[in-house]
Amino acid sequence: MKMDKMQIAIYGAGGFGREVAWLTESAVINGAVPQVVCFIDDDTAIVGKKLNDIKVLSLHEAKRRYPDARIVSGIGVPKIRQATMEKAQVAGFGFATLIHPRTEMSKWIEIREGTVICAGNILTTNIMLGRHVQINLDCTIGHDVIMGDYATLAPGVHVSGCVHIGKRAYIGTGAVIINGTQDAPLVIGDDVIVGAGSCVTKSISYGTWGGVPARLLHK
Repeated sequence: MKMDKMQIAIYGAGGFGREVAWLTESAVINGAVPQVVCFIDDDTAIVGKKLNDIKVLSLHEAKRRYPDARIVSGIGVPKIRQATMEKAQVAGFGFATLIHPRTEMSKWIEIREGTVICAGNILTTNIMLGRHVQINLDCTIGHDVIMGDYATLAPGVHVSGCVHIGKRAYIGTGAVIINGTQDAPLVIGDDVIVGAGSCVTKSISYGTWGGVPARLLHK
């Protein structure tokens, strides 16, 4: 049976944006085959060029050429991702959610619009992912985890059960977050940064943390 095609525009033409374009080649969205029609980027130096055979357009030009395209963010920095997704929404774009087929997860997971889940991830049960969350390669997420809007897991992060990750939080490559409990989940606050290779053993509400166990590095 022939599937319909869904036009996808990836906001951000950097390294992760190109990885998202590759992810899109393997995805199916609500029975439709996604097709990357362009990158969108605010850097005028690359607008008009091609990256991996995909044209780079400004936001205005992308809307003119592909008015029905859905946006997916290819920007890894949470605050910039939020700013650009808000710009895209004002421009009249809708959003798509991308999940690589090599993702294992139960049906007891809520995934909101714009989220990107890359290859090799395992998500267990009773998990809620907010808007425009990014889960990079080879992460694991245990039961009863909540990730706020624009939260990000870099490659190889392991999140144990009963953890709440705030909006725009960034968890660096290879970091480990130990479990909380149903009555007292381990909480990582909004805008917190956890450095690569760190082990978070307690709730943290602000700043940049790193080390084993993780300690406050910068307020």
